[in-house]
Amino acid sequence: MSGRRIPIVPTLLVCVAIAVMIALGIWQLQRRGEKETMLALAASNVSRPAVAFPKMPPVPDELLFRPSSVHCLRVVGWQVEAGRAADGSTGYRHIAQCATGAEGPGALVAVGVGQKPDDKPAWTGGQVEGWISQEPDHRSLLSRASGKTMPLRPMLVARAAPPGLKPMAPPSTADVPNNHLAYAVQWFIFAALAAIIYLLVLRRRNAEPPRPS
Repeated sequence: MSGRRIPIVPTLLVCVAIAVMIALGIWQLQRRGEKETMLALAASNVSRPAVAFPKMPPVPDELLFRPSSVHCLRVVGWQVEAGRAADGSTGYRHIAQCATGAEGPGALVAVGVGQKPDDKPAWTGGQVEGWISQEPDHRSLLSRASGKTMPLRPMLVARAAPPGLKPMAPPSTADVPNNHLAYAVQWFIFAALAAIIYLLVLRRRNAEPPRPS
């Protein structure tokens, strides 16, 4: 009787995949510690003196949630996201895409919260005071893990709202998800499932009677 041998190439591929998943899980645990440090700094930034609005991404940790201002020459577009007003109510956050000069990246300004996504804010630009934040993050976990995504652009959360909208809630660390532990657990589970499935496949393969040569 001849014993079954473990296929080398498929086993190596599975082992590499499992190693990558484990490495991603460890990386997420490291990111969790970095995010906690960043959130602690951001929480203290709200009461610090105002600074110039950053023109380019990414937003440095030392500037996140700092008071700032920006001059919107004109609104060139709008985007709508779910948001929370200063009075605690929820609705639709209206974000103005502003031109700040003849050239350059411009600026994003979250001007207020409305009850309808198709509200047309009566605001065409001007000087705005508020807090430095970041644009809404719609990047996928895999794209962020690969490092191929663009950094989030800075966004000003306005203190006051134009007529018809409610003032935005000041930025809070509660609004910044810290899901790195959950992501790490997911990667470890994926690695364990991959190992279990492959072992079951090998067990089934070795349980089958050998084919006659």
